[in-house]
This record gives sequence, C-alpha cells and structure tokens, in this order.
Amino acid sequence: MGPVIRILLLGVLCFSTCAKILSAQVKPPLGRGTIPLADIPRVQRAPKIEDFLENHPREAELTVTDFRQYQPGDGVPATELTTTYLSYDEKNLYVVFVCHDAPGQIRAHLSKREDLDRDDGVGILLDTFRDFHRAYYFYSNPLGVQTDAIYTEGLGYDFSFDTLWHNSGQLTKDGYIVFFAIPFKSLRFSKTPNQKWGVALYRVILRKSEFDYWPYITQRVEGITQQFAPVAGPENVSPGRNIQMIPYGLLASDHFLNQPTQPNLAGVIPPPGFQDSFEHRAGLDAKFVAKGALTFDITLNPDFSQVESDDPQVTINQRFAVFFPEKRPFLSRMRDFFRRRSICFFRDRLRTRNLADA
Repeated sequence: MGPVIRILLLGVLCFSTCAKILSAQVKPPLGRGTIPLADIPRVQRAPKIEDFLENHPREAELTVTDFRQYQPGDGVPATELTTTYLSYDEKNLYVVFVCHDAPGQIRAHLSKREDLDRDDGVGILLDTFRDFHRAYYFYSNPLGVQTDAIYTEGLGYDFSFDTLWHNSGQLTKDGYIVFFAIPFKSLRFSKTPNQKWGVALYRVILRKSEFDYWPYITQRVEGITQQFAPVAGPENVSPGRNIQMIPYGLLASDHFLNQPTQPNLAGVIPPPGFQDSFEHRAGLDAKFVAKGALTFDITLNPDFSQVESDDPQVTINQRFAVFFPEKRPFLSRMRDFFRRRSICFFRDRLRTRNLADA
C-alpha cells in the first residue's frame, strides 16, 4: 500500500471519528412540528420586578428554562442558567428574565439607547402574524437600557423602528433580573380571538461570546423565524385604535453678505451688502391603526432636510458628503418588508431558471 493511499485512509478515518463525536455532542435540529405548543396564561394582577427580587407569590406564568447555544456550540446547553416567565393581561405582554451569572462578571453600562454592543443582555422576538418572515425584537441590558427593531429574514435588523414599551433591570448577588412590559398597542397582529404567535427568547453572555436561544435555534437551518416556538395564549386582545402623530417645525434666520453677480436694470452690478432672510416650515407624520386591520400612513409637508440632532458625524478631512440614515417613519416604514419580498421573488426566479437550464 502506497504512502498516498495510507494518508487518504487516515484522513477518512479521522473525518468519520470527528463526525461521530460531533453528532454525539449536538442534538439534531428540531423541526417546527416537534416543538410543543406553549400556552401563556392570562393574569388579573400584573407582575412586577419586585415580585421576583423579593420572591413574592405570583398569579400564573409560563416558565421556560431550556436555553441552548446558537454560538459557539450549536445546540449545546447554555453555560449559565436562565429562567424566563411569561404572562399577559388585557393591555400588556409580560416577560421576566431571571439570569444567573458569576458575581462581578456581568457586563452592563448606562449608555445611550440602542448602544449595547459592549453589554450582556436578554431579548424576545415575536412573530405575531406567524408568517416566518418578520418579527418584533425587544432587547435590554441588565440595567434596563432598551433596544428595539424589526427583524426580517435575509435583511437582518432594522433599528430605525421605535415603539413604546416598558422595562427595568437590576443586578442581584447571583446575576440579574430584567422585566419587560410590551403593550399590545405597540404591536400589530391578526384580529382572531385566539392568537398563535412565534416566540423566541434570547440571551447574550458577552465575555464568553455566547448567544443562547429558547427554543433551540440552529445555524444548520436557513433562517431563524421558522424555528420559533409556537405560543398560544393572548386571547381576546386587541391593539385598539392606535394614533401616532409626529409634528416638526423649523425656524431659521440668516444674516449674510450678498455678493451680486448679475447687473441690474441699469446695467450696473450692485455693490456687496448684507441681507437678512427668515425661513419657517412645519409638517406632520401620522399613523392611524383601525383595530389592527387597516392602517393609514399620512404625511403633510414632509421634512426633507438631513438634520439629526442625536446622530453626530465626523466631518474632518472628508472629501464626500455626510450620510445620514433615513429615520422618517413615513418613508422608512415597511421598507424591509418590500425588500424581503423582492429578494424572495428574484431568488425564486433564479432557482426556476437554474432548474430549467439543468
């Protein structure tokens, strides 16, 4: 037997051994049908974060503990214990994370909203229409700093989405607790009396580069929304008639030196002189939701300026125009939805053409 054949046989043997070890350590991906349907109970008394800090009795809740790693170990049980409690009443969905961790190892900072790249944290994703394409994303660090977004398959997170919700967080001697109260008025969902949503719970342990999910979400399946757990429970709830109005106004006064370049009627170019100008402008962006079934997006004299008071830009030694991301609700709402539809359309056309060529 030649040396080349021996090397090939040795490589095949090593590959088969590694495959057996990996298959023994990591469970196979769960299908959507194998995830049991969970029920979120309805409560009359809303829970509070003090109930969990002081171990007060609570009315009812769905308890979740089986978090598994998405990274670095696909499907491996989470290294730190996370227990999540879910309930709802007529106005809000309540989610409470009780996270255990080593004292002094938790990364948390009081920072600007949506600036949480350096922190640990927990979050929830809600596919309220169960369409396996889009999901609401609510996230908080251990001190209660918020992040929200819309997740779209193939496009990632759109952080220009901002809505009203409430949360609080507190460090404890053996970890931290984060409380979420998400109003149904801040969500959109179908009119059916018995809701069935897709839900995923999420935790980040930054020092370990660890990302945990419930239910088990694997990287070996394309997309994550199709792997969400089906959850029932929100019954006879409604987003109501939601009205959002965002007005704006602008007043500007300029005093500048005017250098005429064109001659007047007498054929003489006037001398330079100071000139005053005053500008005023107002407009409105509005959104009206009629029982969640019909939505009106309205804009009156939209603001087309590129001014962001909370988005500083460095302009030193730049040879190109400063770029400001689009944040006007009327122009950015549902943008990722149509992008996703376009991507799916062209991908399906490409697959059809490849099959025809084959």
